[in-house]
Amino acid sequence: MQQLLFYIIMLYVLVLSGCGYNTLQSTDEQVKASWSEVINQYQRRADLIPNLVNAVKGFAAQEKEVLLEVTNARAKVSSIQATPELIEDPEAFSRFQSAQAELSSTLARLMVVVENYPQLKSDANFRDLQAQLEGTENRITVARNRYIKAVQEYNVTVRSFPSNLTAMLFSFQVKPNFTVENEKEISVAPKVDFNVPVQAK
Repeated sequence: MQQLLFYIIMLYVLVLSGCGYNTLQSTDEQVKASWSEVINQYQRRADLIPNLVNAVKGFAAQEKEVLLEVTNARAKVSSIQATPELIEDPEAFSRFQSAQAELSSTLARLMVVVENYPQLKSDANFRDLQAQLEGTENRITVARNRYIKAVQEYNVTVRSFPSNLTAMLFSFQVKPNFTVENEKEISVAPKVDFNVPVQAK
């Protein structure tokens, strides 16, 4: 009886290893690890914002509207709980992505405002904060790219035969991925007019 049980267990292990179960587990863990890095970099950016706002406020207090927009966008981002479960819910993931895009947009407007204040741009503390923010934005891009690749590999495994049968059996679902915020805008080809007369020099 024990020998029969042993053979059944061995057959079960062979079947599971051949049908993508281990691959599903490893790719799912890679998605979670990549997501943690994305959250880590977004948190780093959020932590920099109060210092950045205070530095700008010290030199450009009259820019209250932009400073308020940045502060509100940061608060909105902070109100969304970026848990590992968030990547299982496409709607929550979309809200998170939208809030992060809004924060990026307000930070960009803040940097445009800064151009009008040469004394602020020459302040060492502000320059250090700006450099940290730029570095963090680069890290966010790298982390998002790694997450996108991890989700792609996982989703391919979930949807490919025969691992899709294992995915259904163990309730592995396709995970949402980052998208381009202005997808509609960039899908329209730019208009180029070659009939514009060139002025003679």
